[in-house]
Amino acid sequence: MNHFDKITEAPSKYRHLEQMSLQQVLQHMNGEDQTVPQAVASVLPQIEQLAEAALDCLLAGGRLFYIGAGTSGRLAVVDASECPPTFGVPPGLVVAIIAGGERAITQAVEGAEDDAAQGWSDLQAHNVSDKDFVIGIAASGTTPYVIGALQECRRRGIATGSITNNPGSPLTQEADFPIAVAVGPEFITGSTRLKSGTSQKLVLNMISTSVMIGLGRVEDNRMVHMQLTNEKLVDRGTKMLMERLQLADYEQAKALLIKWGSVKKAVENAGV
Repeated sequence: MNHFDKITEAPSKYRHLEQMSLQQVLQHMNGEDQTVPQAVASVLPQIEQLAEAALDCLLAGGRLFYIGAGTSGRLAVVDASECPPTFGVPPGLVVAIIAGGERAITQAVEGAEDDAAQGWSDLQAHNVSDKDFVIGIAASGTTPYVIGALQECRRRGIATGSITNNPGSPLTQEADFPIAVAVGPEFITGSTRLKSGTSQKLVLNMISTSVMIGLGRVEDNRMVHMQLTNEKLVDRGTKMLMERLQLADYEQAKALLIKWGSVKKAVENAGV
């Protein structure tokens, strides 16, 4: 393993946080947070390459996997779980795997991220194949659970990407399409749920959203395939349908929407 500078563990440039006023803490955190989108902007070409490769796999009938531990795994779970309600895709199309399983979503599972063999085992439980695309996520880029999973994917010809916050990390070297967002030292030294986590959330948003647009799950700027899981979404869908079909009657549009289950299907079956 080549030596590299682990930026995510570098000391915070702020000292004696406990002596700061609440206003100072918030101002400094906000100032640091404002640097994150700039760091993401600097790796847009890498994000584009990864998203394009992932889209190719999905268009050919494959799936998108995220695999991570701790904060990175939880962010992966959030992104994957939001794809079905937002874009109307089946739950198995975007799959998030977190070290330690479902329990790790709400509490730390001791030692889970250190098991280099378990990541691949967890992928195998989903029958991962060379049709799929696997993205390993780890702020440090050194998490054995994630690295081991990507190594096994590479041996079996499964396309991989990675999202880290340490350029030159072992994880970036195992991925076909690495993304390393160098956000710099955290406000609290080593607390990668802060800027690192924010950058991962932004990148995951970009990947899943651009891929779903590429799959035809968005029309114009609307979520025409969104699931009608609550009254807010039914109302939004009804208004979208009124606009698309030029209907003046809210209740008529709502009845059509509920009958067909999505804006897309309601429009198609109205002959538009």
